[in-house]
Amino acid sequence: MAKNLFNRYIWLVDTIYRNGKLSFKEINDKWLQTDFSEGKPIPLRTFHNHREAIQDLFDINIECNKSTHEYYIEDADQLSKGTLRNWLLNTFTVNNLINEKYKLQNRILLENVPSGQKYLTPIIEAMRDGKRISVTYQSFTKNEPETFDIEPYFVKLFKQRWYIIGYSMFHKMIRIYALDRIQVMQMTDKTFELPQNFLPEEYFKDCFGIIHGEGITETVMLKVKGNQVKYFRELPLHISQKEITRGINYSIFQYNLKVTFDLVQEILSYAPAVEVLAPKSLREEILKILLETCKLYDR
Repeated sequence: MAKNLFNRYIWLVDTIYRNGKLSFKEINDKWLQTDFSEGKPIPLRTFHNHREAIQDLFDINIECNKSTHEYYIEDADQLSKGTLRNWLLNTFTVNNLINEKYKLQNRILLENVPSGQKYLTPIIEAMRDGKRISVTYQSFTKNEPETFDIEPYFVKLFKQRWYIIGYSMFHKMIRIYALDRIQVMQMTDKTFELPQNFLPEEYFKDCFGIIHGEGITETVMLKVKGNQVKYFRELPLHISQKEITRGINYSIFQYNLKVTFDLVQEILSYAPAVEVLAPKSLREEILKILLETCKLYDR
């Protein structure tokens, strides 16, 4: 039921956004063309309940022009920016379309993100209501699962896996947990408030990937070669990326980052098109891994 409601909210946002403005009758006409409707119009009361839920969950306001009685998305231009709203439309809207009557399942290939199917919606609801969640979690590094409470601060998607970042009552600190490692989860009656000075974007500001890292932020310099340069320009590795040198068939990019396992793995994935110039410690770490890898094939 929760998943169906979630998809209804996304359908409503996407429909109004794509059309600019619609009357309630026009919205209902489009609603009747979907499988959500089951051939029945959406009641006005239900429509307004959906509007309120969309505002609470995603901070997207569906406003009404009193003179024309048409509904529109407030600050619609913000949907094109790299925010939750943009991700919401790009990801779930396609999913809704595929599941509709258009029968394109075999012609649209998507990455599978299994970790979000079971627990993402209730976690978002717990964040909205300021409720702790109880999880039974099986870490890759532990032989047995552990059960403990988490104050869910925010969620993050990285490389086809959803993660929840929050204050662990067991570890007495902010921790990161993969949703696909959760065996059991339920919302508790215990409440919490997100710390006023805590900003999710700031938490990962100097990080690549999902590992926060406790080290210092360093200046990372990468020499990128060949056609890979174009990909780095179009899809920056990190928000701090600056192209400081353009050479013949190469560019040098600069970043402000903590050196973490995720960053090392990402750099290795581009070899031999990417060379680490700085810091020296990262360059030596990459070299060590590459030499050890060569030994596996030097037989």
